[in-house]
Amino acid sequence: MLRTSVIVDYQNVHLTAYDVFTPGGDRHDSLIHPMQFAKRAIQERNARQRAGFQHASVERVTVFRGLHHVNYDWEQNRRALDQATQWRNDGVDVQLRDLKYSFQLGAGGQPVRDINGHKIPIGRPKEKGIDVLCALACVREAARPDVDLVVLASRDTDLVPALDEVYDFRGADPKRYAGIETFSWFNKHWKREGARSGGSLLPTAPRRIWNTNLDRSCYDASIDRNDYR
Repeated sequence: MLRTSVIVDYQNVHLTAYDVFTPGGDRHDSLIHPMQFAKRAIQERNARQRAGFQHASVERVTVFRGLHHVNYDWEQNRRALDQATQWRNDGVDVQLRDLKYSFQLGAGGQPVRDINGHKIPIGRPKEKGIDVLCALACVREAARPDVDLVVLASRDTDLVPALDEVYDFRGADPKRYAGIETFSWFNKHWKREGARSGGSLLPTAPRRIWNTNLDRSCYDASIDRNDYR
C-alpha cells in the first residue's frame, strides 16, 4: 500500500463542491470534513486503479484554511475554531491562517474605528498565502521517508509549480521522493443541474499525473454533518 499524505486547500475544495453539486444552495450545507473526504477519495482512487497498480492508504491529512478575525466576524471565527477542534480530534492536521481585510479609511487616510476602537472592514476578507502553504506542504511531504504518495486537493492554478516540482524531484530520485496525484470534483449531470462540470489541476506538459474525479457519492460521503451553530 502506498502511504499517502493528502493536502487539502479547504476553501477551494469546499466552494468547488458547492459550485459543482449544489449551486444556488446554502454554502454551509456543502462543508467538507477533511478526514471523511480524504478516506472516501482514496477509496475512489483505489477502485479506479488497473491491475498491477498499487493501492493507497491514508496516513496523513493536512488542511489549510483561512480564519476570520474575532473582532470582525466572531460567529465565523467561533465556527471555524469549533470545526478545527473537531477535525483535529478526528486526526486531521489543521492549519489556520488569518484572513486579510480591507478597512474603511477616513479623510486623512487613517482607518476609521467603531465605538469599540476596532477598524471597520469593507468588502469580503480574502485568503492570502494558503496556496504557498499548500505548495510547501506538497514538497515537504514528498520528501518524508514515511510517505510514498502525496495527493493535492485543489483547483488553484497557482499550485501547478508545486505539482511540477514534486514530479521532477520524483523523476530525478524516485527512492527519495514520493509521487504526486490530484483529486477533483466532477458532476456528470452538471448540464442538467445547472452546475459547473468540475475540472482538474494539471502539471505543466509534458508531465502527466493521475487525477481522481470524485462524483456525487464521494461528495455526499465527505459532507461534515456536525452541528457547529
